[in-house]
Amino acid sequence: MRRPRNYDAEMKLLADKAKALQDRKLRELGQLVTATDADALGIDVLAGVLVNAAATTDMVQREEWHTAGAAFFLRGKHAPAGAAKGTARRAKVAGAAVSTAGAAGMG
Repeated sequence: MRRPRNYDAEMKLLADKAKALQDRKLRELGQLVTATDADALGIDVLAGVLVNAAATTDMVQREEWHTAGAAFFLRGKHAPAGAAKGTARRAKVAGAAVSTAGAAGMG
């Protein structure tokens, strides 16, 4: 004779697994924010960026983001030990800030 299933125990186990997955997802998202230096942004700015990214329907923009994200993860896996995080991005931002400051001073 077959033993009856304990549905309560199975449901509790599934609920525990779901909670563990949710906790892991939140932890990994936090690590991603830190790794991309997005933690330097204000919480309102970061929330606004994420809301706009989620709401965009421009497939070209999404593909650009996809490509940049894939490059970020590849750079992280193949970067030499001790390499600075986000060096290329910081250089690009710093270059843009310098050119913007120069243009503002000329006007």
